Amino acid sequence: MISESRVAASGPTAVEVLTAADAEAAQGRAAGFLAAAGLGVGDRVAFCLPSSSALLCAVLGALRTGVIPVLLNATLLDDERDHLIADAEPKLVVTDIATLAALDTGTPVELPRYPRGRPMHYTSGTTGRSKGVWSGVWDESAAAEAFADEADLWSFGPDDVHLVCSPMYHSVSVRFAAGTLLRGGTCVILGRFEATAALAALTGSAGVIPTTTFMAPSALARLLALGRGLPGQFNSLRLLVHAGSPCPQAVKRAALERVHDGVLWEFYGSTEGQFTACSPGEWSAHPGSVGRARPGRTITVDDDGTVWCRPPAFARFQYWRDEDKTASAWRDGSFTVGDLGRLDADGYLYLDGRRDDLIISGGVNVYPAEVENVMSEVGGVARLAAFGLPDETWGQRVCVAVVPDATVEGIDREHLIGALRSHAMDRMAGYKRPKQYFIVEALPTTATGKVQRHRVAAQIGSLPAH
Repeated sequence: MISESRVAASGPTAVEVLTAADAEAAQGRAAGFLAAAGLGVGDRVAFCLPSSSALLCAVLGALRTGVIPVLLNATLLDDERDHLIADAEPKLVVTDIATLAALDTGTPVELPRYPRGRPMHYTSGTTGRSKGVWSGVWDESAAAEAFADEADLWSFGPDDVHLVCSPMYHSVSVRFAAGTLLRGGTCVILGRFEATAALAALTGSAGVIPTTTFMAPSALARLLALGRGLPGQFNSLRLLVHAGSPCPQAVKRAALERVHDGVLWEFYGSTEGQFTACSPGEWSAHPGSVGRARPGRTITVDDDGTVWCRPPAFARFQYWRDEDKTASAWRDGSFTVGDLGRLDADGYLYLDGRRDDLIISGGVNVYPAEVENVMSEVGGVARLAAFGLPDETWGQRVCVAVVPDATVEGIDREHLIGALRSHAMDRMAGYKRPKQYFIVEALPTTATGKVQRHRVAAQIGSLPAH
C-alpha cells in the first residue's frame, strides 16, 4: 500500500485518497523497481489485482518509462489468467499484494511528464480467443498529444477530486485517474464498486469531496436507487460520465434530474479506441445518441451499418501478434469493432446494436464464443449458444440455450443443467458464467449452419429457465 495515502473505512469497501504529490513519488519508486528488475522500453509487466492506489501508481510509473502494463481482470480463475499471461510474455507478473508492495520500495527515478503508452487490455471476439490490444510505445510528442486528448476533453485540473469506481482493468479508470493526478488533482479510489461506499464517498466520507467520476450505467442505476430521496449527494460533481453499455433512458433522465446542468456526459468507445462524446445538452437535443466524433476523429457508417472511426496517429493499435485480426479491423486508416449504427444529418451517432458476439453485463464485456467453447466440453451437449437477456440490475445477463445430445443415454435435463453449472463454476470467472439455461430442440442457423445468436432470445420466448 502507498504509505502516503490516507485510508478511510466505508463499510466493507476500503476507500483510499491519493494526492498528486504522493502519487508522483510512488510512481518514481515503482519505475525504479522495474528498471532495477531489468524491464525497459516496450517490455511488459502483468497485473491481476483489485483496484488500489498502489496498483494505480505502479501502472503509471511503468507507463511513464515506456514499460507497458498488461491489466487483467482480477476475478479471472487461475487457468484463465495464466493463459493470458503466457500470451503477453511479460518480464514481471504481479498477482499478489506482497509483490505489488515491493514495487513501492524501489529507488526513485526521474519520470517523463506523460505516459508513453496505453496499458494492454485483452478483448475477445467471434472466435472466443482473447487477444491483447497493443498500442506500442509513444515518443515524447505523441505522449503529450495522447495525454491532452483525454485530459483536455474532460478539463481535468488541480482542483479536481476524481472518484475511481470502476476496476482498473477497465481502460477508462486509468485514463481518468491519470488525467487527474498528472494535472495536479486528487483521486479517491474504491477497492471495488459498492453503491453504499460510492454514495458515502460522494458526500465526503474519505475527507475530500469528489468533483468528477465515471460509472457504468449499471453502477449508476444502483447508486441512483440507493440514494433516492436523499438530495444533495451529487451537488459537488462538475462531471459525471457514463459508458461501457447502453444506458436505459429512464436511468439517464433520472441522473439528469439529480445533477447540475452540464454535468452528465457519456461517451462511446471500446478497448480498441474512443469514438464519441456527448454532452447533456447534445443528448437532450438528440435523445438516444452517443454523441459526435471526439476531437481529431472522423466517424463513418457503412452501407451495412458498420461503424468506423478514423483516429489520430497515436491512437492506432494492433491485436497482439495477430496480423490477420488486425488487418480485418482496419480499412484506409479507420478501424471498427463491428458495432452497428447510423449518423444523423448533424453527425450524431446512434447505435442500432452491438456486435452479436458481445454481451455487456455490469459494464464488462462477455464474449459468447468464449462461454460456448468452455460449456461445449460438457458431455450430453449436442449444440449450444450463449446470448444476453435484459437485466434490470446488470443491463444484460449471460444465458445459454442448449440442445441435448439425443445419442447420449441416461441423461435428463436436470442432470445436464447441473453438469453445465458445475463446469462453469470450475472453468470461468463469475461474470462470464451463465445465469440461466434454456433447453431447446434446435437453434436458429444460417444456410451454412452458423448459429444466429441474435435470433436465439426471440426463439426461446416463454420457455422455462433453469
